[in-house]
Formats: sequence, C-alpha cells, structure tokens
Amino acid sequence: MTTTANPVTRARIRVGRAIFARVGGPDGPANRDRIHLTPGPRWFPQGSAIKRVHGDTSMYLGGLRALLLQSLHPLAMAGVAGHSGYRGDPWGRLARTATFIAFTTFGTADDAQATVDRIRAIHERVRGKAADGRPYRASDPHLLTWVHVAEADSFLAAHQRYGVHPLDAAGCDEYVAQSARVARALGAIDVPETVADLRTAIEAYRPELAATPEALDAARFLLREPPLGGWARVPYAPLAAGAVALLPDWARRDLGVDTWGARTLGPLGGAVAIRTIRWGTRPNRPTQNVD
Repeated sequence: MTTTANPVTRARIRVGRAIFARVGGPDGPANRDRIHLTPGPRWFPQGSAIKRVHGDTSMYLGGLRALLLQSLHPLAMAGVAGHSGYRGDPWGRLARTATFIAFTTFGTADDAQATVDRIRAIHERVRGKAADGRPYRASDPHLLTWVHVAEADSFLAAHQRYGVHPLDAAGCDEYVAQSARVARALGAIDVPETVADLRTAIEAYRPELAATPEALDAARFLLREPPLGGWARVPYAPLAAGAVALLPDWARRDLGVDTWGARTLGPLGGAVAIRTIRWGTRPNRPTQNVD
C-alpha cells in the first residue's frame, strides 16, 4: 500500500477516516459505494440545490442545530426520548440519520424510495404518551412536518453561513422545494416550498413549542455531555457553539443557552469547527492511502 511521507496529510487522512467512521457507522463504506456507484435515475439532478447543501460540511453544524430546534416540540421530543436511543446509542442514531439523508439525496430513485419505506414502517411502530399525558405517533403528519421544517431551516441556515458556495435566493427556494419532496414521501403535510413559506411554518408552530424537561436534558446532553472522549470534546465545543449561535433568539432563550458567549463567539467557533472538519474530510488522492 502506498503511503505519503507528509505527516500533515497523514494526520488529515486519519481525522477524515475517524469522522466518517462515526457518522457513517459500520456500514458506511458499503453504503457509500452503493449510493454513489449504483447506476440509475436519482430523485434530484446533479448540481441541484439539495445536493449542494447536503453535500457540504456545514451539515455537521446544521444537524446539531436541527436537533436542538426539534427538541422544543414536546410531542416530537417525547418520541425521541422514548424510542430513539439518543442517549444509549447516539452514534447509531447519527449514522442512521446520515444514511437516510445520503440515500434520499444522492442514491438511486429505487434506493431512495426503499429507504423512505423503511423509515415509514419504523414510524408506524413508534407511539406513546408525553409526560403531560398527550398521545403521540411518529407517523403523525403534523409532527413529521415540524421535524422537516426544523431540519430544512437548520441545514439551509448552516449552509448559508458556513457553506463553501452559499445559494442565491432562487437556489434557497429550490432547496426548500426539493427537500419538501422527501418530507412528503415520509408522510408530512402542508410542507413549505419556499423560504418565505418555511419561515411562516416555523412561526405557526411556535405556540406548540416549549422547553420541557426532556428538551432541556437533550440540550444539556448535546452541548455539555456529548458522547466523546476528552480530546474529542475540544473540536466539538466550537461546533456546538456555532450551532447555538445559529438558533433563533427565541429558541436560545427557551433552551437556556442565550449567553453573551454564544451570541458573540459562537459564529467564530462554528467557522473554525467547519473548516477543521472540511480539512479532514476533503477527498484524498488515490496515492494518499495510509496503513
């Protein structure tokens, strides 16, 4: 196997492999090959807005923001707390989410539909009662729409702030419309198709949102108790700070994270984190293999 003599490049490759192993999970390499090497039509054309957004490193920060924002819906958070295993198996949950996004965005149309069908079957089995006694179902179209709008808003916000090539206004609307296709396939209803509609949808959900104990516990876990070893928490801290800074003001206040440091230093932390991840995960030349 060919090795490179450049220690910086070797370190970068190792960092990239470590990140991919965490995010992709044990099936990551096989899924990557299936997604990108299988011939056939895709849901979205090459160069489309959704591929630009979901293929950018800013998704790492956008995903964390989305989890924080989603937690503010008591019924959605009750389902996460009761069924997702985010505390017991956080990396498994991350890998499953990343795999879903990868297949529906970049995979063949058949694989994208099969992935959606599998998730819908899982949603049908997830149901229960929140702490206040209200019943919830993961397949509830209204809850699915909330999860979607929180994700779409977060991914787009992160891309526009930290992406290599931010979208113009038309591209942003294209992203919202393309992501809506996936949401509808999962069973969401009244899905926004433009950025203006996305903002209106989030405002419409605000009367339903609350910082429940489960939401506050999730925020504490994600921001202060991440499932990482001591050294790995160092680069994670600025990523978390950037995600918090990118939240709406009202969401930071509700979650109790609206600090001066988050507002002023968070954007810089996010930029540093994303640049570091981008450095570690950029494609390698074929000759730059490391034992």
